[in-house]
Amino acid sequence: MRLLKTIVIGLVVLGVGGYVARVARRSGNVEVTLHEERARYRADLVRHLEAHADALDADAKRRLHTNPLRVLDSKNPGVQAIVATAPSLMDFLGESSRAHFAGLRALLEAAGLDYTINPKLVRGLDYYNLTVFEWISDRLGAQGTVCGGGRYDGLFAQIGGKPTPASGFAMGNERLIALMRDRGAAPQESRPDAYVVSQGEGTFAYALWVAEALRNAGYTVIQHAGEGSFKSQMKKADASKAWTALIVGEDEMHANEVSVKLLRRDAPQVRMPRNEVVDVFAAALARSRA
Repeated sequence: MRLLKTIVIGLVVLGVGGYVARVARRSGNVEVTLHEERARYRADLVRHLEAHADALDADAKRRLHTNPLRVLDSKNPGVQAIVATAPSLMDFLGESSRAHFAGLRALLEAAGLDYTINPKLVRGLDYYNLTVFEWISDRLGAQGTVCGGGRYDGLFAQIGGKPTPASGFAMGNERLIALMRDRGAAPQESRPDAYVVSQGEGTFAYALWVAEALRNAGYTVIQHAGEGSFKSQMKKADASKAWTALIVGEDEMHANEVSVKLLRRDAPQVRMPRNEVVDVFAAALARSRA
C-alpha cells in the first residue's frame, strides 16, 4: 500500500562538497565547484535580505549573517513574502549539479513517483549538499511532513574519514502509523517478497521501474542500493530472507526482460517479460513459498 504520494525535492548545492554520485561523476574539482555555487548564492541572498532588513523579524535578522539559508524556511508570513522574491537556487547551478539533479529526477520519473521541485526547501544542518527532500501528505494537517533528508557527501571527510558518498533521512514513525491507520492498515512484520539486484550501465533505473511496479501491486520489495558484483548482491539478497531475487543485467535490460531466482527452493533461474512482471512474479512467488 503506497501511503506517501508526493515527494518535495530541493537543490542544496550549498553544502560542503564531496563526490557527486554515479549520475554525474566528475573530476576532483567538484568540491570547489559546489563551494563556489554556495558562495555566489549566499552572497546574492544576503544582499536581497539586507535590502528588506526593516521588514525582517528578529529571528531572520539573527540568521542574516550567520546562516541566511535558514531564513528561507521562515514561517513568518511577512518574511515569507520577502523570501518569495529572493534569488532562486536554480539560477546558480553549475553543470555537474544540473546533471546530478537531472539524474535524480529521471529515477523518480522512471519509478512513477510524483514530485514537486521547491528551490527554497532547506535543511537545518550545513553538511547537506546537492539535494534535499521531504515526503509530505495532505492527511495529517499542519504536521504533513512524514520524512525528510538529503545527501551529505562531505560529512565523513569533515569528521576525519575518507570522502564517501552518503545520504540519509529521518522519518516520523507516529506520523507513518497515523497514515496507515487512516487507510485502514495496521503495521506488521513481513519478509520481503523480492530483492532486486542490478549491474551495468542504465540497469539501476530499469530495476527501479521493476521494483516500483511490484510495490504498486502490493508486494514487499527491497532494491539493492549502491554498487557491487552480482555475487555480493545475491549474498545480501539471501541474507534479507526474501523469497525471490529479481536480477537485471544489461542482457535483461536490452531484451526488456527480468530474471527471477527462487531463493528458498532449488529451482532454475528463469526470465520473464518486463511488461508481464507483476502477473508472472505472482506465480514465481507462490512456487518459492510452496
